[in-house]
Amino acid sequence: MTNPVEPIVPAVGSPLLELDGAVQADGIDAGVAAHYGSPNNEQRRLLAGGAIVDLSHRGVLSIAGPDRLTWLNSMSSQELRGLTPGQSTETLLLDPAGHLEYAIALIDDGVESWLLVEEAELPGLHAWLDRMRFTLRVQVVDHTLAYATIGSMAADPAALALTPASPNGVPLVWHDPWSEVAPGGWQYAADTAHPGAAWHWNEVLIPRAALPALRDAVAAGAVQASGLLALEALRIAAWRPRGALDADERTIPHELDWLRTAVHLNKGCYRGQETVAKVHNLGHPPRRLVLLHLDGSDSVLPVHGDEVQGDRFVANEEPERRTVGSITSSAIHYELGPIALAVVKRTVPGTVTLHVLSQGISITASQEVIVPESAGSVAEIPRLPRLGVRVPRG
Repeated sequence: MTNPVEPIVPAVGSPLLELDGAVQADGIDAGVAAHYGSPNNEQRRLLAGGAIVDLSHRGVLSIAGPDRLTWLNSMSSQELRGLTPGQSTETLLLDPAGHLEYAIALIDDGVESWLLVEEAELPGLHAWLDRMRFTLRVQVVDHTLAYATIGSMAADPAALALTPASPNGVPLVWHDPWSEVAPGGWQYAADTAHPGAAWHWNEVLIPRAALPALRDAVAAGAVQASGLLALEALRIAAWRPRGALDADERTIPHELDWLRTAVHLNKGCYRGQETVAKVHNLGHPPRRLVLLHLDGSDSVLPVHGDEVQGDRFVANEEPERRTVGSITSSAIHYELGPIALAVVKRTVPGTVTLHVLSQGISITASQEVIVPESAGSVAEIPRLPRLGVRVPRG
C-alpha cells in the first residue's frame, strides 16, 4: 500500500486555461477548457492522436488492500477478480432495482485499484465505499488533489509529453474498453461496423504538480491541446455513453448499450444483478439510446434535457406529436454536423422522424438506431400449452 501523495491545492481552474484562446467549459465540466479557439480542428487533431484533453477536473480515488478486487467485484457489475497489473476495465454500481448510481473507469496496478470518476460524483462514491468496508482489508483514499487526468487518442503517452504516474511501479494509464465487446458482455447495437471500433481513448494520471509544465509545453508548440467540445463530439459519434450526461435516476445499463463493456453477464451476484439478468433474458429495457442527426438550418444546437417528440398517427386524423424522450448529449461534429444522443421510449419505431424542442424551435432529427426496439429477451424459453389444450402425441 502506498502512502498518499502530498496533496497539492490547485488554483481556481486548470493551468491550461491560461493558454491563448482557451474558453472555459461550464456546468459539470467547469474548470477546464471547452475549446482553444478552433473546435473542428481540435477534433481532427484529437482523432489523429496528436492532442491532449485536459480532464484535471475529474476525481481520482484509490482502493488499497488485499481484499480490494474481491470487494469491488462483489458490489459492481464487472468481473474484477482476475485483473492483472496495468489492466483497464469499467464497472457500474447499481441500486437494488438495477438503476445506475455510479460509472467507474478502473485500472489496477497490483497494489491499488484506481477509480477515475466525475468530480461531482466523487464525494458520494467515496462516502458510500467507506460505509461498505466493514471488516475487510481495504482503504479508500481520495487522490484528486495529487493526481490529474489527461486524455488522448495516442497509443503512447510519451508522444504527447505525458509521463504517467506510477506510485507502485505500474504506469497509470486507463484504456477505454469501448472499442470492442468485453468478455462476458453483450452488444445490442446491430450494426456490425460499430463506430466504437475506432474509439481508442486513453486517460493518463499525472502528478497535478506537472500541469504547469504541460501548459508550457503546449504554449511552446511541443504538444497540441483539444478542448471538451472536441472530445464530446467524437464520443457522441462513437455512441459512447457518459453516465453524468446520458443517464438519469431511472437508467438501467441495457438502455445505453452499456452491457457491451461494463457488465459481465456470467459473474456472481451483486447489487442490481437480478434486474440486469431479468431484463436481458426475459424482458426489454423501457427506453433506448439513439443517435440523432439534427437539421442545422436554424443554427440551434439542443442541450441536455431538451424534449424529443414523435408523431403519433391515428386513422383519419392529423398526426399528433407527443413527448417520447429527451436529449442527453449534443455536439457539432466536424464531418457529421449537429448530432446528439437521446434516450427515447423503446416502442418508438427507429424509422420515425423525431422533433427536438429547443429555444422555442422545433428541430427535425433522423434516428440512427443504437439500442433497437427488440433489445432484451435473449433467453429461449419454451412456451407451455394453455390449460385445457390437448398436446398431440408424437
